[in-house]
Amino acid sequence: MTLRVSPPDAFALTPIAAELETLSEVSACWETRLQNFWRCSAGSQMTNDKFAMRLKNLLFWIAALLAFFLDQLTKYWVVQTFSLGQTQALLPGVFHFTYVTNTGAAFSLLAGKVEWLRWLSLGVSLALIALASFGPVLHLWDQLGYGFILGGAIGNGIDRFVRGYVVDFLDFRVINFPVFNLADVFINIGIVCLLIATFQKTPTSNRR
Repeated sequence: MTLRVSPPDAFALTPIAAELETLSEVSACWETRLQNFWRCSAGSQMTNDKFAMRLKNLLFWIAALLAFFLDQLTKYWVVQTFSLGQTQALLPGVFHFTYVTNTGAAFSLLAGKVEWLRWLSLGVSLALIALASFGPVLHLWDQLGYGFILGGAIGNGIDRFVRGYVVDFLDFRVINFPVFNLADVFINIGIVCLLIATFQKTPTSNRR
């Protein structure tokens, strides 16, 4: 007995062909999406690299802005809240808020020298901005140190140019210390950061 195999029915193969065509379209669609994804990723990486280059020494700028804005906000609050010479004890006999003016440098040094101190503040500020903008990428502690010094220098410099004096209000009476402000604090914090950077860069002697 001879078996006769009939050819496949064209109508029966139509759904299979349609499914294969759909799978092919889906595959092509995903391939296109993946290509677009990698192109976008590469473009995003290039954008991030350019952004990072433009924000060289990022910690420097963050430290400078933080020091400047905190200094100016606290001075504004003192001027609006206190009358000149008024004091408010937080820890009586130890720490007060006392509104005074200072025509000298930090901690009332060089009193009456506001004319050339304002230009000194400007010169220091411009030099630090140039260092961060056009110089090499700085060490972390260098960035913080120079940034805090810049913020403090600009804060006191603006006072000298606009008011003709610096607003001071932090009054430690337990040690009879001159009244100062946050700009002075940040300048000294910046100096400490630079000292830390110097110690870290100091080569250690070879161990035998």
